[in-house]
Amino acid sequence: MRIVLLQSANMNLMDITKIFSLLQPDKEEEDTDTGEKQALNQAVYNNDSYALDQLLCQERYKRFINSRSGWGVPGTPLRLAASYGHLSCLQVLLAHGADVDSLDVKAQTPLFTAVSHGHLDCVRVLLEAGACPGGSIYNNCSPVLTAARDGAVAILQELLGHGADANVKAKLPVWASNIASCSGPLYLAAVYGHLDCFRLLLIHGADPNYNCTDQRLLARVPRPRTLLEICLHHNCDPEYIQLLIDFGANIYLPSLPLDLNSQDDKGTALLLQARATPRSLLSQARLVIRRALHQASQPQAIDQLDIPPVLISYLKHQL
Repeated sequence: MRIVLLQSANMNLMDITKIFSLLQPDKEEEDTDTGEKQALNQAVYNNDSYALDQLLCQERYKRFINSRSGWGVPGTPLRLAASYGHLSCLQVLLAHGADVDSLDVKAQTPLFTAVSHGHLDCVRVLLEAGACPGGSIYNNCSPVLTAARDGAVAILQELLGHGADANVKAKLPVWASNIASCSGPLYLAAVYGHLDCFRLLLIHGADPNYNCTDQRLLARVPRPRTLLEICLHHNCDPEYIQLLIDFGANIYLPSLPLDLNSQDDKGTALLLQARATPRSLLSQARLVIRRALHQASQPQAIDQLDIPPVLISYLKHQL
């Protein structure tokens, strides 16, 4: 099977060799009758967790628990269970020691597959079993990017709650720098109209000045587009603009000509108003506290601060 990979700017020959070594089947598996693997996959396909458990109690079947097989995108039984949302089979496989972060031929983990198919319960079980919330480092995409694009706010909450990076970027080659400047979870949530995901990402530390603080990107793209500019360009609802302002976006970065005639647009009017009105001391204090906690990797410490509950709610943008 031919595998096409996009080489990122940071990917070297060792990375590519590692990918192919991970994805190549063992020689012993190639020379072995596939009946055991087919039996495992059939039990998962039928959502027959009892039969699957009985098979895995036998060593001749259990030795293939992490083997990739099947048509289309060959994967492990765990990937198959994640793609169909067969939760009981997923739990049986994990109980018998299935590799929670096993890769298919596209370097996607079972968690990525569960996210792509919108199976929230499977996502929760995989994360609780120790699945990496960021997916595989050898895949160009990530579960967070997929959830933000699809508007899967409950899945996104699970991923971010288990430590996924709210500022993750797609891995793209140098020649695709312009594409890289129009990617990222916040960008996807905005252009696809998923306001709840957009707000959730900001609460979990997504950079409201995305594209304008990444020095590696700035070195390749002379004038990247800010999120404010992107939201205005795509005529996003004013709530997106207000959220970016509230979370500390640099309101002077957009290069759009904001003249008086633009005030008919509600988003532009909000930006012009923010430029004309100094940010309140309370708002500035919230930004400083949240930024300090995120830099210390302690965003959950907001709930532990010795301040009135109403101020905690304000810090968490619940007011």
